[in-house]
Amino acid sequence: MPLVESCRIEIKAIPNAPKSEVVGWLGEALKVKIHAPALEGKANQELCGFLAKKLGLPKRFVRLAQGDTSRRKLVEIDGLSREEVERLLL
Repeated sequence: MPLVESCRIEIKAIPNAPKSEVVGWLGEALKVKIHAPALEGKANQELCGFLAKKLGLPKRFVRLAQGDTSRRKLVEIDGLSREEVERLLL
């Protein structure tokens, strides 16, 4: 069985934004505004769903690897290389 390509990308999440959008790079992290409150994991769910939609992937292909309660998060993305993810998001 062939290996599925995957990558990890650091995210600086900004919850409670008027809309979800990719802002750009902030050092090594990709800054993403999220239209959801930072309560009970809602912003994390919105972040993963938003990234999956932008990348054209099923939701289960995008998941939080680190940073459940932090604004700095590490997101794991299956099915795409880091270069493909960066190209599609920016």
